Amino acid sequence: MTDLPTRRYGRTGYDVTPLCIGSGSWGATRDGETETEGDERIAEISTPFAARALPVNFLDSSNIYGGGRSELLVGRGLARAKATLADQGAGSAGLVVQTKLDRDVATGDFSADRMRRSLDETLERLGVDHLQVLHLHDPDSIGFEAAMADGGPVSALVTMKEEGVVSSIGISGGPVGMLQRFVETDLFDALITHNRWTLVDRSASALFDAATARDVGITNGAPYGAGILTGDPRFAGTYAYRPATQQVLDTVTALQRVCDDFGVPLGTAALQFSVRERRIHSTVVGVSSLPRLEAAIDAATQALPDELWAALDAVVPEGIALDA
Repeated sequence: MTDLPTRRYGRTGYDVTPLCIGSGSWGATRDGETETEGDERIAEISTPFAARALPVNFLDSSNIYGGGRSELLVGRGLARAKATLADQGAGSAGLVVQTKLDRDVATGDFSADRMRRSLDETLERLGVDHLQVLHLHDPDSIGFEAAMADGGPVSALVTMKEEGVVSSIGISGGPVGMLQRFVETDLFDALITHNRWTLVDRSASALFDAATARDVGITNGAPYGAGILTGDPRFAGTYAYRPATQQVLDTVTALQRVCDDFGVPLGTAALQFSVRERRIHSTVVGVSSLPRLEAAIDAATQALPDELWAALDAVVPEGIALDA
């Protein structure tokens, strides 16, 4: 696999690779696979990642991914690697794991008390007593005012940083207008948005400008629009987890034609569209097997003709936005 350079992750001070391992599907089993077999498949990524034996040094998880099993599997990889590295007299310097505080999905509880429980659950699963980057996850479920209220989830997150249990705090969600309001409070060191900076939807640009002006680390998620921009026919009718509009479908068809003319896979162009954006420090790619990670690294580093980007831009109508 090709070695990847690192980029400074804004004011977090961490250096991260332009690809970030997304562990949202970790803990789910495939058809005909036992839980043990699924865990072993994930261990083929998590253990070498934790041991710094992969070209990627950045991993993204969440308290609720896999019903908590995502963080558990990350923690197992960290524990295995720690034992191996100790035997070798080595360390895991340069590794960056970011995760997220989450509401109680059964009750919708997004209180400060719930945030504290979410933190404790995460620390236990990961097997650590300190977190590098911790985001507040999907605050759009309660809105900006409720999230920012005294005694609410944002104040709980800020307190965790003040206590020293977290080095850097972030905000993670979808709607760019709401995320920009959070960024403009200047409380957050990092940002994750998803589905709003893709070949189809470029609506995160103003958000990225606001974050860049404050030296906020930027992670871009879902560069494939949750699947349709991979070219995989299983996702042909949806964009960002919902039915795609006719305008989006027509635009994807036009993008596919351009890629075909240049002999470039649509998924490769979709990934590099995010990776090549100077304001983005890292792009999350969901991977649940080592071959999938290897394929993502190859796609991110493949040489593409400069003329491709102008040709792709020319077929994208202005104003396509998931939140419009």
